[in-house]
Amino acid sequence: MRTLRSVGDLRAALAPDRRANRTIGLVPTMGALHEGHLSLIRRAREQCARVAVSLFVNPSQFDEHADLDRYPRREREDAALAAQAGADLLFAPSIEDVYPPGFATSVEVLGMTDRLEGEARGAAHFRGVSTVVTKLLCMIQPDVAYFGAKDAQQLVVIRRLVADLNLPVRVEVCPTVREPDGLAMSSRNALLNPDERARALALGAALRTAGELAATGERSADALLGAAAGAMAPFGVAPEYLAIVDPDTFDPLDRLNRPALLVLAARVGAIRLIDNVLLEPVAVETDSGPFVHHLPQGELTTCSA
Repeated sequence: MRTLRSVGDLRAALAPDRRANRTIGLVPTMGALHEGHLSLIRRAREQCARVAVSLFVNPSQFDEHADLDRYPRREREDAALAAQAGADLLFAPSIEDVYPPGFATSVEVLGMTDRLEGEARGAAHFRGVSTVVTKLLCMIQPDVAYFGAKDAQQLVVIRRLVADLNLPVRVEVCPTVREPDGLAMSSRNALLNPDERARALALGAALRTAGELAATGERSADALLGAAAGAMAPFGVAPEYLAIVDPDTFDPLDRLNRPALLVLAARVGAIRLIDNVLLEPVAVETDSGPFVHHLPQGELTTCSA
């Protein structure tokens, strides 16, 4: 695996693949790689002739300087892990390479970015995400870009900008990878102390409780959200937000009449964590016969792409 710093070197390295019409896959990351990232790299390795991994801690998407400062940075270890998972190229540009002097352009997706993560983290967060993803897609020009399902709202935003800007890339979504106890893998997990790590299981308890209630036929969003919040209380963790939304628009839903996402964010100590679970139909018996209802998917177990 080669590590490249400049756009010129990256494009030169990929030029033979473009001339040969070989498929190029991209796994965008901010480093601190874990099994979730590695599952994306392995999926890209299965599907693409050339796999590039980007490593860039994007300052424009952090709403808190303290969060940016404590974000793990370990390029040497990340490079070794990416290579073992099957990456051909590691693109690790400097801030000046991504945002050169005089940089004055931003990309903003309107509507779906003003709620939940957008409200909690401020308007600049998704503007920073949209801008850096657009830049990476333009710099690397992959055929396929791979993202994990944990950052569900971010995925909706990226899909929208790819469609709106007619970017020639396919967005591939891979399942959330979890620890054996159900905690979604995240680079921030390493920042939790042992007590906080145990309390972080509140997120999984909330998703599991709501999913089990939905499987019994409950359709009221208020009832499902109340049960989820109640499941978090014994851990001493309160949700920053907890909502049931349309998976494609992130519009809030009052009733579970179609596939829906339960999404949540919570702070455990100083660390902010997010997670989600998909709720889908299941048939239940009524007095008049079978009725289509929703069964929770994305169970809280370890899964790989």
